[in-house]
Amino acid sequence: MKKNLVLLLIILIGSFTACRSGQKKDGKMENKQGTMLKIETSMGDIIVKLYDETPKHRDNFIKLAKESTYEGTLFHRVIKDFMIQAGDPDSKDAPKGKMLGSGDVGYTIPAEFVYPKYFHKKGVLSAARQGDDVNPKKESSGCQFYIVTGKVYSDSTLLGMEQKMNEGKLTSIFNALAQKQMKEIYKMRKANDQEGLYQLQEKIYAQAEAEAAKQPDFHFTPEQVKAYTTVGGTPHLDNQYTVFGEVVEGMDVVDKIQQVKTDRSDRPVDDVKIIKVSVID
Repeated sequence: MKKNLVLLLIILIGSFTACRSGQKKDGKMENKQGTMLKIETSMGDIIVKLYDETPKHRDNFIKLAKESTYEGTLFHRVIKDFMIQAGDPDSKDAPKGKMLGSGDVGYTIPAEFVYPKYFHKKGVLSAARQGDDVNPKKESSGCQFYIVTGKVYSDSTLLGMEQKMNEGKLTSIFNALAQKQMKEIYKMRKANDQEGLYQLQEKIYAQAEAEAAKQPDFHFTPEQVKAYTTVGGTPHLDNQYTVFGEVVEGMDVVDKIQQVKTDRSDRPVDDVKIIKVSVID
């Protein structure tokens, strides 16, 4: 393990870059209290409920709906058995072949993780965001969102994911601590101070071990296991992106959208358009 962490520090020294990358009832997800909105699309209507426990995301989504921000935008990124994404203002009247997904409204929203209560089961509404390398606080896009479709997992696969996440805990902590030492690493590298870099590596490794020892091992909750082994979802996104609502009607429409033909950039060949988003009184 320590050798792998050493390699991580070498990579950081060499490049300093990182890659971006409810229960059902009669065919509908169970409806509980929360603000309801209708997303009218060219393939049918989707009713979503926004969670009161994520007020910043709830209020922003309502604001954008009332301002007609989403009217005419597209589901610009569709990946079967994963999710359907929309909300890019640049997708309005976008010509065929135009790369989409980088449009925004000029602000981000602080992360509101209500985990493990809300997680990435099929049908949840979540906020898209930029990657950790440029967005370490995991702040959400001010407008782009996605609806999870995902897939069903076996118990053994979930156990394997738990094991992998626990094994990667030390590596993740080491990497985060190393990122905070970038200025010092730059300085040592410029001076060709190999001994200093080695000592810094040992210091970071010791800190990572101490921090990892304080953190309990990860385990999926019984609710997560039940959802991921029945309706499905995308467990690897949990606690990484803010979940702020869920579909209460129209999952059949979501499923139809995820089946459409897409191009190499995951944009539907035939546009799937949002006609209107409105609050249901």
